[in-house]
Amino acid sequence: MPDNNKMSRAKFNDRFMTVVFYATGGFFVLLLILFAVYILMEGIKSYYPGVLAFDRNGVGNQFFNTIYLVFISILLSAPLGIAAGTYLEEYVKKGKWNTLITVSIEALSSLPSIVIGLFGYLVFILMTGAQWNLMAGAMAVSILSIPLITTTTRDALAALPPHYKSGSMGLGATEFQTIWKVLLPACTPRIITGIILVAGRAFGEAAALLYTAGQSTNLNWSNWNLSSLTCPLNPFRPGETLSLHIWVMRTEGSMNPNSVNIANVSAAILIILVLGFSLLARYLSRKLDKKNTGK
Repeated sequence: MPDNNKMSRAKFNDRFMTVVFYATGGFFVLLLILFAVYILMEGIKSYYPGVLAFDRNGVGNQFFNTIYLVFISILLSAPLGIAAGTYLEEYVKKGKWNTLITVSIEALSSLPSIVIGLFGYLVFILMTGAQWNLMAGAMAVSILSIPLITTTTRDALAALPPHYKSGSMGLGATEFQTIWKVLLPACTPRIITGIILVAGRAFGEAAALLYTAGQSTNLNWSNWNLSSLTCPLNPFRPGETLSLHIWVMRTEGSMNPNSVNIANVSAAILIILVLGFSLLARYLSRKLDKKNTGK
């Protein structure tokens, strides 16, 4: 009889906690949906002709700067993060050195973005004698991105079944060939998930870009001279992103009668951009996963 009481109590506790966890998850999902819908509705209501133009009166240039900066930051951070995660999991023996690197990565990932922005301003702007530019902003964002990609890669490699590596080594492959041809391809979906998280943070980053990328942009879409400060593809030009533009319009946009509308439309575009990128990346991740598993 006591055993039956214990089992009944255990089942009740299990069901109760399951309901609590589902309710908590549902609450945050509902909150996220309401938040996104509110921003999108405000953006739609604030829309007016010309707000999407690629000139001084629209947000087209800021939209391009956002995508371009995130693209550069991923190019910088993804190879370093994947290499670091692979090194920690496959080459470094468990011990003090491994622990030291792990703690350092965790400390770096917990730094406030404003601190990274000030560091980027000191190193990438003042010490180089440069002006605010997209490359400095991308490198500052990369400092925030590398720890997450490193941790994701390391966890993905650690989660692989041991026979992946032993089977490849048993067929005569070297350790590098095993990592490059077997382990990393098998981890690609999870690594892409980490990159999605990194890109999502980079799209909305403002503090780290405030002192590095700058708060102005002047693009000439007929000028493709990469050395020109008005060339859209020049990474060493100032480049205000959508998140920075929202902040400027909300704090210093009193001279512009449409500042609130511009900020609302920019926020809506940012939400759509992040959502679209996430859906595209997850689609590619599933395609790669099916290809790797032969489904």
